[in-house]
Amino acid sequence: MNPLRSFVESQVDALFSPTSDDAPFDITQGADNGLYGPGSVAWAVHGDFATMMIGGIAALLLQMLHPHAMAGVWDHSNFRADMLGRLRRTARFVGGTTYAPSEQAEAMIARVRRIHAAVGGTLADGTPYRADDPATLAWVHVAGEWSFLAAYKRYADPTIPRYREDAFFAETARLAAKLGSAPVPTTRAAAEAYLTAMRPQLRADDRTRAVMGALRSAAPAGSASAPVQALLMAAAIDLLPPWAAAMHGARPGTLSRSLTRASAGTLAAAIRAGLAPRVARRNAALAVRAARLRG
Repeated sequence: MNPLRSFVESQVDALFSPTSDDAPFDITQGADNGLYGPGSVAWAVHGDFATMMIGGIAALLLQMLHPHAMAGVWDHSNFRADMLGRLRRTARFVGGTTYAPSEQAEAMIARVRRIHAAVGGTLADGTPYRADDPATLAWVHVAGEWSFLAAYKRYADPTIPRYREDAFFAETARLAAKLGSAPVPTTRAAAEAYLTAMRPQLRADDRTRAVMGALRSAAPAGSASAPVQALLMAAAIDLLPPWAAAMHGARPGTLSRSLTRASAGTLAAAIRAGLAPRVARRNAALAVRAARLRG
């Protein structure tokens, strides 16, 4: 097997292989095509693993600028010791709720809602927080989906038309509602206006710096994956709105951004090529399911 393909597939297996704590899903089964279905923009965006890796890191960096979201992760998870585990759980949730039949997706959503219901506490200033707060859930959702789409547009489909971008936010708003989120934007313009409006509520502090450090060290120094992780991290920081990158202390210059984008584009293309056989099998399984449901 090609070394690059072997490396990429090992990383995919590490992210998507289920553990005993995971809710199972099977894209070949079920009575329907899931929450979005064939032809949806969500299937296209969430299905491009290369850009989801970049977008996933950017999403976490953006989400953690919200003090309530940051507190929930800081106080109730072991992300600092297991950053890859957190990314793996997120990847499986996105994959399952995107492609699994509705019954299985709903079970995954219900499980997350139960977890959120048990998470709460108090910020340093005495402000209470809860993980199931609709406004906090809205921030986490919009920051995540905006990052996924931004990565897809930059490294997979730069010419994606605006109506498809708007459709993506409208489609994924269904998931936000099922998770108990406050109403979320359903167009790209509204999503970007929402991110800007949220700026006064965001904070960068020792905790956000710890998140940055945990992400930078997710791949052991000297390992084969360390250079890849470093490039994905640089691409994710470059993807952030400039004000969010500045909050994280990152202000890359024009030349640095150009080099990052060129290198990340090459890496994304290589990852996509390495995963082509696996993606083809997934798409074939989804096509067989769709054909069966059509009768």
